Amino acid sequence: MSSQPLASMLDFDPATMPLKNIDISHIDLWTKDKKWDYFRRLRDEAPIHYCASSEYGPYWSITRFEDIMKVEKNWQVFSSFPSITIADPDTESDFSAPTFIAMDPPNHDDQRKTVQGVVAPPNLKEMEATIRSRAATILDSLPIGETFNWVERVSVELTTQMLATLFDFPFEDRAKLTHWSDVTFTRLGEGIVDTEEERRAELMECLDYFLRLWKKREDDPSGNDLISMMIRGDATRHLSPPEYLGNILLLIVGGNDTTRNSITGGLLALNQNPAEYDKLRNNPEVIPNMVSEIIRWVTPLAHMRRTATCDYDFDGQQIKKGDKVIMWYASANRDERNIDKPDEFIIDRERARNHISFGFGLHRCMGNRLAEMQLRVLWEEIQKRFSYIEVVDKPQRVPSCFVHGYSDLQVRLHPLT
Repeated sequence: MSSQPLASMLDFDPATMPLKNIDISHIDLWTKDKKWDYFRRLRDEAPIHYCASSEYGPYWSITRFEDIMKVEKNWQVFSSFPSITIADPDTESDFSAPTFIAMDPPNHDDQRKTVQGVVAPPNLKEMEATIRSRAATILDSLPIGETFNWVERVSVELTTQMLATLFDFPFEDRAKLTHWSDVTFTRLGEGIVDTEEERRAELMECLDYFLRLWKKREDDPSGNDLISMMIRGDATRHLSPPEYLGNILLLIVGGNDTTRNSITGGLLALNQNPAEYDKLRNNPEVIPNMVSEIIRWVTPLAHMRRTATCDYDFDGQQIKKGDKVIMWYASANRDERNIDKPDEFIIDRERARNHISFGFGLHRCMGNRLAEMQLRVLWEEIQKRFSYIEVVDKPQRVPSCFVHGYSDLQVRLHPLT
């Protein structure tokens, strides 16, 4: 546990709390959105910070943009194995084999190469019409004059439909994809699963389902879906069931969380910054740039973890072999050393793509262009239909320091007049 009682973290002043007691992973800082002053203090006073005790054990925090870039580039010292999250893998689980995002070269490169073709530019161009049609259908089905949950009706539905397309997954069962994504990284006891045994049972169901899809496609794996690509790939056609499941879950979470939470967080940001919403109404051509600003602002995956492969002196801080090193993307995207006015949401910001939400280097998110396209198309379709989407209540945030997301955002539509 952390050196301060878990329930008391919010009672401290971020400006005066002893540095050694700061645990930026503390769940209350994330559910209450109270981490920003702590991040600013760490960037200023302890950019390479050691937390001796937390819910997840001891760990190092890397909070500045340039320092995170150094870690991303140095995979020989900062390994992606055995986990990309601050939480340790369940060593008793049958599903402990790494996914390619939790691998280092050369295995990482070989497995990533197998599936990245699905988001190659020609395929993205073909997908745009599908995304636009589905976005239009979803938006046209929304109730005018009623309050509803934007997360459920729009953010989840659009991304789930896109995931079903990428996997050529039975459309009528598409809700399973979102559920398995949520199961993968949820905190126990937060309403999805209560025990690791329940999590494993849910993931076994996921594995069984995807093994059936694999068997159906083995005879003719010529499609452009991710499963067929894995069957064709030299590095992936002989994956063990745990490895297959791990990579499926990676692709589900990667295809779900970035877009889903940026759709919600972007709408919230526009409501919190009405002058920026006015800019959007007056100049819809700003949408592509706005999408990049939304992704920076939201930072839908708040951190990535590396594990030190050897003792290492990092700017005077002595990192030991086996130590967890957490790259806080959420902090780097608010680092004034690299981003002008980082605490302001500015949809026509210059160099808006200068963010680290997609990571950097060999682990940069391979679906970044697809995520940007989904957000762009959605906002283009929104602007054709609604003058204003009003947020009418405080958002409910996902209880996680990894998935920087939302479970509920109550809104009301104002159509064009």
